[in-house]
Amino acid sequence: MTTTATKTAQMTVSRDALAPWARELITLYESNASNQFILHGNVGDRMVLPLADHAALGNLSDYLLKVLLPAFDVILTYDLGNGLRVEQGDKIFTQWPFFKENPKMPHAPRSAFEFLTFYFRYVANMARVQPNEPAPHVALIIKTADLAAPALPGAYDFDVGAMVMQVRDWSVDTTLTGMPLAVFMLAENLSDVHPLLVHNTRSAKIKIPLPSPDDLAQAFKLMAPSYPTALAGFGDKLDEPAAQLAGATLGAVESMLKVREHEKKKIAPEDLVALKKQLVEEDCQGLIEFIESKLTLNDFQGQETIKTWVRQDLALWAKGDVEALPMGYLICGPVGTGKTFLVRCLAGEAHVPVVRFKNFRDKWVGSTEGNLEKIFRLIHALGRCVVFIDEADQALGQRESGSGDSGVSGRVYSMFAEEMSDTRNRGKILWILASSRPDLIEVDLKRPGRIDVKIPIFPTSTAKQGFDLIRALAKRRGLELNDSDFAQVESMIPKLLTPGAAEAFVVKLYRIQKTAGGAPIDILKDCLKDYQTPVPPAVLQAQIELAANEASDLDFVPQCFRKK
Repeated sequence: MTTTATKTAQMTVSRDALAPWARELITLYESNASNQFILHGNVGDRMVLPLADHAALGNLSDYLLKVLLPAFDVILTYDLGNGLRVEQGDKIFTQWPFFKENPKMPHAPRSAFEFLTFYFRYVANMARVQPNEPAPHVALIIKTADLAAPALPGAYDFDVGAMVMQVRDWSVDTTLTGMPLAVFMLAENLSDVHPLLVHNTRSAKIKIPLPSPDDLAQAFKLMAPSYPTALAGFGDKLDEPAAQLAGATLGAVESMLKVREHEKKKIAPEDLVALKKQLVEEDCQGLIEFIESKLTLNDFQGQETIKTWVRQDLALWAKGDVEALPMGYLICGPVGTGKTFLVRCLAGEAHVPVVRFKNFRDKWVGSTEGNLEKIFRLIHALGRCVVFIDEADQALGQRESGSGDSGVSGRVYSMFAEEMSDTRNRGKILWILASSRPDLIEVDLKRPGRIDVKIPIFPTSTAKQGFDLIRALAKRRGLELNDSDFAQVESMIPKLLTPGAAEAFVVKLYRIQKTAGGAPIDILKDCLKDYQTPVPPAVLQAQIELAANEASDLDFVPQCFRKK
């Protein structure tokens, strides 16, 4: 870090050795564009510290103290648990006359920030009255900014408001901006920090990403001597586990290595996929899950045009040719038509991680937005991946949210809209939305540039299609139906049969065969006599029309479902 006094010129660490976020931070500070920084994202993780003569592992506070700020004269830290502390330069700090009269360091947030304001103004005033004396360079690290200055939408708290205005003034008050002062606020999610600080134009938002494969490889080299048994299977080829475990936090990886070393268990290359799934899902605390599937698109009955299209996209993706690759798919169709099953089949052929959103909504104010921030950080760290959102009409929020949810739905909509339209994600993140009510998804979220391909899935339209569907599902359970059997049941096969309805139908067939015995075709005829569709015909027809209207390519729509 430097100011006009170029304090970071004394740094012995090359800028090239610094993390990209650290280089961005230095540029903003040295150019006097900002003296206040909100560091958000993966702030609680372990990271590699590029020290002068060696590298080590530490946390974000260590990175600031030991890598970016060692040349600063006074470094202060604050968090709710420990209060205000002097980390460096106590001899300079204790010369402050006010401190000599009031030597007790404050603990409560408001009193601590008032105390800091007095000190910053003292340093600034001393620099003005003694222009020939170099002013001390002062840095402050607020370790839990989301707790010290929390976001309180819809509520007003006098103490929080007073604190926030003081912190904001540190970046805009000309008396303080003229002194060598740097303030760092650490918070996992921006949505958890008071909006007056987040939206302050003089406060720079610096995102700390999850470790990249290169970061993990460097960390593995540092950790290898401590975990010889756990890493014995890789020898010097530590780039392999680093690449496979991208998306997990370094802290989670280190904990896993400690357990493996304690148990004297070697990590085999074939263990990495399962370990990554476990580590990432634990880090995300149940917000997402990986879809692992041995199915392929061959297991999806019918819909040959759709399968061909999807396979062409996957082939382009595998070759790295992303110019024609869609940003996302919308899979729509009546309930029970196999939208989720299609995604599972795609997952078996994609050869990239496929993650599924689980319930990220929370009852606590700000938690939903914070959960989304965490999920977005993860999918960016995975590199190439497919992101699946089922029941998208409910999950994606609405532009105009009702008054009953305190605006959460509107904020969720905005976050998804921003993330899904980022063209830098093309070829890295493929979004897949699924819904039986695509008309309830905001038009802006399913426009080209966010969702380029809309795939409708329909129930069967002929008796032969219905029979083939039943036959395929029965075969999976060891029940054989022959081609010659079709003639016996042709007139009985219901039209508009969905895979979900057919699955329930075949389960009944299987149950009867195992409990009462009999030939499958005879049982099938008896079952068809009293068959009732599980979805009301009017609802089914309405959802068919919705799916047909959404199709991005008419070739996806069978002739019988097209509008005349």
